[in-house]
Amino acid sequence: MTGANGEILTIDIGGTKIGWALTDVSHIAFESSLSVHTNARAGGPDVARRLVDLVREVRATRSSLLGIGIASAGVVNPTTGGIVSATGTMPGWAGTELGTMIGEATGLPVHVLNDVHAHGLGEAIFGAGRGAPSVLSVAVGTGIGGALIRDAQVDFGDHFLAGHYGHIHHHRADDLVCSCGRTGHIEAIASGHGITNWFNARRSIGDPEVANGKELQELADSGHILARAVFTESAFALGETIATLTNSVDPSVVVLSGSMTRSGDAWWQAVREGYAARAMDPVADVPIVLGELDSEAPLYGAAINFLRNEGMEL
Repeated sequence: MTGANGEILTIDIGGTKIGWALTDVSHIAFESSLSVHTNARAGGPDVARRLVDLVREVRATRSSLLGIGIASAGVVNPTTGGIVSATGTMPGWAGTELGTMIGEATGLPVHVLNDVHAHGLGEAIFGAGRGAPSVLSVAVGTGIGGALIRDAQVDFGDHFLAGHYGHIHHHRADDLVCSCGRTGHIEAIASGHGITNWFNARRSIGDPEVANGKELQELADSGHILARAVFTESAFALGETIATLTNSVDPSVVVLSGSMTRSGDAWWQAVREGYAARAMDPVADVPIVLGELDSEAPLYGAAINFLRNEGMEL
């Protein structure tokens, strides 16, 4: 990066937490980051108000701040920085003119993109996909999302919806309701939230009810037969879905990130088996690798997006 001196404030707005960190524009790196609970159920206007307070506070203490790069939950118009639509996880977030709001609060340039798009961009440029001509990024956490990055550029789609890979059909989810309100989507059985609901729907009398993916993981690790079966069946189905995507977009590499990737060797083996069962021969050997940047990936992506929009070179 050349031609500028100063810092960028990068912010990652998720359904669970808001993380932020500063990076020098001459060398994108994050030595430390801070976070607070999003408190999404309080609603979009409350989240926006606290964001404004945050950026004003940082602005007041950093005279070298050049601008703000934001990765946000929801469908984002990267041109305007507005939230086009959002799920009920954060009521009232849709319609928030986030870029304009933060810009007016600070007097600085602000650039916003979707958090999973930012995650994929970060992994493609600085993480597990660096150097690859095209990267299929799939984040498997509470939900499932992703991005296709080709020639270091995010495919946003004409409606900014590209990358909603969790809403691809899978027959094993036909009777299950997805977070979007539809039925039959892979997210309903392969995300952290979905796999929890899938186990609870299948349990028999005497089986414990689990509250989240962590509890289900602990139950599976203890040897519980159904819990282990749900993990492997879910992972196999996810592998099939990734193969479907790879058959369609033909990437150089698939990068998997998110909390579900920490589910152990059996989970990874089932993902790879599901992929092998459905991948066409020309893409059968496309590597499926673990993301390297973890929770900092969206911060990297937000910084890259900011610099590009400001005409600064990486």
